[in-house]
Amino acid sequence: MRLSRPTDLDIGRHLLREEGEVIVDVVHHHWAAYTLSLLESALAVLMLGATSVVPVQLSTVPFVLALGLFAHAAWGAARERKDRFVITNMRVFRVHGVLSQTLATMPLHRILDITVVKPLHGRILGFGHFVFESAAQEQGLRDIRYVGRPDQRDLAIQRVVQRSGLRGPRRVN
Repeated sequence: MRLSRPTDLDIGRHLLREEGEVIVDVVHHHWAAYTLSLLESALAVLMLGATSVVPVQLSTVPFVLALGLFAHAAWGAARERKDRFVITNMRVFRVHGVLSQTLATMPLHRILDITVVKPLHGRILGFGHFVFESAAQEQGLRDIRYVGRPDQRDLAIQRVVQRSGLRGPRRVN
């Protein structure tokens, strides 16, 4: 049995191993998803430095604000860290949540369209966002944000769908 850190998610327990399901790719958030938490932490450090500049009677105000910012930054980083998008040979699913956990699953045959959105800063930094369209109106897998190497991951999903035979036979010209 493998020991895992508290911040790791046990993706394997969500697999249908008896049915032959195997992981093709586990997508973690791109580092750019953590920039807000990093900026909040830097601001909290500056506020801690401000406690030495303000009068002693007021020094608790920036100290408490800094602690609040640190807590918010830690929560944001934990939320991003606990968000995983998994591609298997049978389905795609997303597991996310810090204290409670949500699992959203979509079988490969339900995926009608995948849109890869790469904003300018995403193209520069190497990330994009996936938008899944399926027969259902709304599902928990519609938007997957901050996907590193989005073109390669899109091709991986397309390959799995093609190999599963869900889109008809391959044409050879």
